Amino acid sequence: MKEIDHNQVFSLLKQIVAIPSMSGEEELLSHFLQEWIESQGIAVKRKHSNLWCESMIHPGYPTILLNSHMDTVKPVAGWTMDPYLPEETGDLLYGLGVSDAGGSVVAMIFTFLNMVHDESRKFNLILLISAEEESSGEKGITSVIGELGKIDLAIVGEPTGLDMAVCERGLIVFDCYAHGKAGHVAHRNGENAILKAISDIERIGKLDLARTSEFLGDIQFEVTQIEGGYQHNVIPDTCKFVVDVRTNENYTNEEVAEILKNELDSEVKARSLRLRSSFIDTNHPLVLKARQLGIHTFGSKTMSDQALIPAPSVKLGPGNTELSHKADEYIEKDQIIRAIDLYINLLKDFE
Repeated sequence: MKEIDHNQVFSLLKQIVAIPSMSGEEELLSHFLQEWIESQGIAVKRKHSNLWCESMIHPGYPTILLNSHMDTVKPVAGWTMDPYLPEETGDLLYGLGVSDAGGSVVAMIFTFLNMVHDESRKFNLILLISAEEESSGEKGITSVIGELGKIDLAIVGEPTGLDMAVCERGLIVFDCYAHGKAGHVAHRNGENAILKAISDIERIGKLDLARTSEFLGDIQFEVTQIEGGYQHNVIPDTCKFVVDVRTNENYTNEEVAEILKNELDSEVKARSLRLRSSFIDTNHPLVLKARQLGIHTFGSKTMSDQALIPAPSVKLGPGNTELSHKADEYIEKDQIIRAIDLYINLLKDFE
């Protein structure tokens, strides 16, 4: 296998950080990464700003996907340095996106460059660097996943501190509408939609679904927005409230939507049902091998492109998830090198 140049790893990450790539605006970084990977003798396919490389050993072999995302969120207030000018302090590398998820991107690129030379592999390997992960955009992973062929297993690179997430929460956002009847306050001749909404919100607070998750616990329902009324002397006929639901692997999104519709008097509309909770059998060979290597397994509260991959998957990468979307984001350089070693050791001799 090809020896990995650590300085080249860090140099690539710095170049990635220096190219602004907010979600939906990744074109410049996508072009740079395509040219860089092609300079290593690897063919790259592209759709929108998504890039992927294939190393197919045999059509009868299973296919493993390495996936991470190139986009970042907009820099928040509070940065004490230029977020696009990477800085090193000891073993720490600072910059927007170094942890979420630049460290995983470079670790997976160098893992792929290493594994592509292993012709003894019993699996095909695809590297996908996707766009629009932070916004769950339609031109992100959903626009290309169907062009990769059948995926049998995926490793998603996100900042997990090199622990392995064997499941992660899904997300459903519901717009709910309580309906009443308008009338003059003085005559009390209406039906107050705000009071009806409050009644339903109280029901949401008492929801306790039976199927809990070993790693994720119960499904979380949170009312996060409410809007109703026109003026002080008119009984409101409509009140809208928003419910943010973080699901576990024991319920489908369709089941959760049906439960909420049956529990509430308000009209309930899901914005989307596509962001599903992910889960892999804890007896899957990859999970068992991870435990043999001393990798801790857990359930992730945060969502990723893992929700959109139609195959068993885990989430594993360098960096600290607590630093995501914060000012002065940083990553430990040693974790990036260890991530490459972990990816290679997980895949080496894997069947």
